[in-house]
Amino acid sequence: MKLPSVQQCYDVIDGTWPPAKRQTLGPWTIRLDPSGSSRVSAATADAPLQTGDIGQAAAAMIAAKQRPLFMIRDQDAALDRDLDRLGYRIKDPVNIYAASVAAIAVQRPPPVTTFQVWPPLAAQVEIWAAGGIKAGRLAIMDRAPAPKTTILGRLKDRPAGALFVGIAGDCAMVHALEIAGAFRRQGLARQMTVAAAFWAQGQGAQWLALVATRANTGAHALYASLGMAVVGQYHYRILPEEDVDR
Repeated sequence: MKLPSVQQCYDVIDGTWPPAKRQTLGPWTIRLDPSGSSRVSAATADAPLQTGDIGQAAAAMIAAKQRPLFMIRDQDAALDRDLDRLGYRIKDPVNIYAASVAAIAVQRPPPVTTFQVWPPLAAQVEIWAAGGIKAGRLAIMDRAPAPKTTILGRLKDRPAGALFVGIAGDCAMVHALEIAGAFRRQGLARQMTVAAAFWAQGQGAQWLALVATRANTGAHALYASLGMAVVGQYHYRILPEEDVDR
């Protein structure tokens, strides 16, 4: 079975983790959001670029009080080179993983280990906050279109993990997977990902996808063990803070 294309995955990321505002400006989609989440604060190029287009996008982001940030996808090699020449630094290279829902939703997690919850519980909000996922990102989850849910993970009768999952088209995307510090390396992230796959299967989704920074070797081992494969990548280019006001 052929996995979803990288372009499909880009679209699913956009559809399940939406910015507060999108602005079309020449060849650009400018995403504006107060959360600090790169996925909803980056510009993407939707057409061939001309001289001055990068400056146009950067000015729009600065006017909105955001540091200029560009998402570099597989098709953006020329933009990547141009931004490099302008001094933009690489930020957060990630791999995109995908697998069929049926391949992951094989055996349900043990009883009382995972729960589907919407809206998120206070315990989940606390777990996310401890991991740096605060009100701005919760607002993204809230405005994401249905179908969507969160998974609460429990260990030793205590709230121990949280994730958000939404669906766009026939693909579910996991976001904001966070395990409380005292419960890491105990298999809970795996059980929660499986629970997300079972939920997605019940919603009719065919695929489960997620992203992980390339530096997160533990996550890569987990997703490979679930049979997920890398279908693409992206990274960001960000203007150094000292250059923003030039």
